Amino acid sequence: MLDAIRRLFEADSLSPHGICLLWRPELIWTHAISDALIGTAYFSIPVALTYFVSKRPDVVFTWVFWAFATFILACGTTHYFSIWTLWFPDYGAEALIKVLTAAASVATAIALWPLLPKAVAVPSPAQLRAANAILEQRIRERDEALAALRRETAERLKAEEMLRHAQKMEALGHLTGGIAHDFNNLLTVVLGNLESIAKRTEGQGERLHRAVHNARTGAERAALLTKQLLAFGRKQPLHPIDLAVSEIVQKVAHLLDRTLGNHIALRTELAPNAWTAYVDQNELESALLNLAVNARDAMPKGGTLTIRTRNARASAGSAASGTGPSREFVLVEVTDTGEGMTEEVKSRAFEPFFTTKPVGQGSGLGLSQVHGFVTQSGGEVEIESELGEGATVRLYLPRAD
Repeated sequence: MLDAIRRLFEADSLSPHGICLLWRPELIWTHAISDALIGTAYFSIPVALTYFVSKRPDVVFTWVFWAFATFILACGTTHYFSIWTLWFPDYGAEALIKVLTAAASVATAIALWPLLPKAVAVPSPAQLRAANAILEQRIRERDEALAALRRETAERLKAEEMLRHAQKMEALGHLTGGIAHDFNNLLTVVLGNLESIAKRTEGQGERLHRAVHNARTGAERAALLTKQLLAFGRKQPLHPIDLAVSEIVQKVAHLLDRTLGNHIALRTELAPNAWTAYVDQNELESALLNLAVNARDAMPKGGTLTIRTRNARASAGSAASGTGPSREFVLVEVTDTGEGMTEEVKSRAFEPFFTTKPVGQGSGLGLSQVHGFVTQSGGEVEIESELGEGATVRLYLPRAD
């Protein structure tokens, strides 16, 4: 065995390959340069494969790349040895390198054939792009469904909040109206007796007359307060008639011109074809005055107060909650450029005795009276406001038949 290996590497009796080519330079250098280029190319391929595998650890069948790199590296070595044997007859070493190359090539081929079905089953780039497109579509559909769910949840929460607010206002209305009704009956008795006392004590002294007068004044103020509470509780007696709302607004505007002050600019935008509303004239005028006074107080540094009228159907504003699609309203909008309201203030604006004004400057019954009057008339009220952006109060008054 050792003797065979020794004789394999003996080169004394052998001639270099160049002798077979008769040492012709054109043949020698053609073979040398070609083998050098082929060997260099073979050696560069394993470097490229190694770089690729190291940068892409997610590639499947990584061991195949290493097998190919070994096989190609051995092939490149045989070409370099072909150059060496042109001048040196080391054919034994060249034979061993070819044996290693053969072993690497056979092992790679044997391992490659069973791998072919798995390699064929790997998705192609076109299949991956199609799968990605389907996945992106499903993601978009999921995102749209989530967005729709969020919108539906927000709308449901808003509807629940509106329902709770309506129930609270209804409960407050019943409580306030009941108390105000009973208190009004008591005040009627008090005022009647005070009037009787005033007649009987007439001419019996200034001090007694002043005391009776002060008592009557206080009772009358209390009666006005109960009237406002009855308006909020929707228990006040109303006398609705067919009214040209734009004319009422114009009439109130003339009065406001003299009472708002020079720092408030009053504008009216009245629809010439506004419908006739079926409401109580005195209560409508009182509601407009209340809204104008509130708007004035919200603009201490001056601003613009705008009153608009127009026609509105059931699909407009909060009036959309009407009893049917045939409901029609005359819309009155009172808009100011004042300080606006926070969400908390806006949610409580119609509650009785709620006010943001300093003590002694407001009873907190103005907006509640407006709310009670409009809802008792069969209409709707809504407020749109943001802090620092002014406020708009919309009165949806039922259209006269």
